[in-house]
Amino acid sequence: MTYSTGQAVLFPELVSKPVHIRFDAAKTTSDGGALLLKVADRRYDLTRRMAQCLTDTREPGKVRHSMLDLFRQRIYGLCCGYSDANDVVRIGRDPMQKLLLDRDPLLGGDLASQPTLSRFENGRARQDLYRLGASLMDAVIDRHRRRLRKRKPSLITIDLDCTDDPAHGRQQLALFNGHYGNWCYQPLLGFVSFDDEPDQYLFAAILRPGRIDQRLGAIGLLRRVLRHLRSAFPAAVLRVRMDGGFASSAMFDFLDSAQVEYLVAIASYKRLALAAAGAMEAANRQSSLTNETAIRYGETTYAAAKWSQERRVIYKAECVRLVGHPLRENRRFVVTNLTCEADAVYDIYRRRGDSENRIKELKLDLDLGRTSCSRFWANQLRVLLSAAAYVLMQELRLGLRSTKHAAVQVETLRLMLLKIGGRIERSVRRIVIHLAANHPWISQWRLIARAWGAVVP
Repeated sequence: MTYSTGQAVLFPELVSKPVHIRFDAAKTTSDGGALLLKVADRRYDLTRRMAQCLTDTREPGKVRHSMLDLFRQRIYGLCCGYSDANDVVRIGRDPMQKLLLDRDPLLGGDLASQPTLSRFENGRARQDLYRLGASLMDAVIDRHRRRLRKRKPSLITIDLDCTDDPAHGRQQLALFNGHYGNWCYQPLLGFVSFDDEPDQYLFAAILRPGRIDQRLGAIGLLRRVLRHLRSAFPAAVLRVRMDGGFASSAMFDFLDSAQVEYLVAIASYKRLALAAAGAMEAANRQSSLTNETAIRYGETTYAAAKWSQERRVIYKAECVRLVGHPLRENRRFVVTNLTCEADAVYDIYRRRGDSENRIKELKLDLDLGRTSCSRFWANQLRVLLSAAAYVLMQELRLGLRSTKHAAVQVETLRLMLLKIGGRIERSVRRIVIHLAANHPWISQWRLIARAWGAVVP
């Protein structure tokens, strides 16, 4: 091996012999397992479909990196933990990142530079972004239609939620939000789940200004996804769950007309609090006797002044008793058209909270909040890039559904399957990737590779 003349790192007395460390292995990568991303993408046909939505206004004779390559570079980079365009300075010559873009891993051209990626992000028109969002939804629903073709789902649940995305400076439409207490955007996220499967699959990510009605865009998004789901799964029952920020007369009228099951939280209005007073008294009495938290469920009918009709409202009256804390009363109300018992309805609704874990993954592991561009539409593209990366990571997690790792978080999934040290060799006939023989999760990597068509001896 040829060593560079760069200065080595030396630990002369750390172990029994002096330890010399040199960063000089040019044909190596720290993302040796990332080839699974390319296989997952091919199964989904995700990046190709989405990249077709982008309008390329560049002069053909001056183009070195296609729209598809730029799109894939950003998405694969996010999956591998490189969240910003500046990271290309560090991975631009990485052989695995080149291979993911169908380039020769050793002799192929470097990845696109940071200025090229910045022009790519800031040059997108609003129409491109709308088509990208629609393409993401189409790809996710079509993938699960094919996955579940032998086991037709009987119930499909749609969860809508929003979150805050704190501003990084003077971004367009990053406004002060009194609820969150900061200057932010307010992305709207949509998830879909099938029967009793534990995972909720992201199908929409829409960036919105920071100070808006939380309901903005929700009915339009629901209208589109319900149409697609009914086309793909005509026999399935569709169910919608949302928190109280989405509740309105228009929303309930839409849900009724759409003929779906729904569970939507609402605030504790005076009349509802009176209806739950008896259950709260009973919960207080039980808590006093047992010295533990007590819960009572019940139901009533209710119609706000602007509602077109009365609707069923179930309530939870909870007396929370914790050691070292004062007694606390907790009331929750959910509007629903389900006919099952009140406690069963609330149990179905509370599972909506798992979408919060999906949002945490998006924020912490795939940098959904890296909306630091000055232009609003460039930040919308970044949100869609993070969403597409998350869809690919969820596909990887599906490959582990029969193992004890079926519910691992994205960061753990990245360490298990992508972040593997490797050395890449090429010849006229083949490319060989030598991965670390002592990688702790070799069997899980092989399991997915075999299931996805690899020939594993």
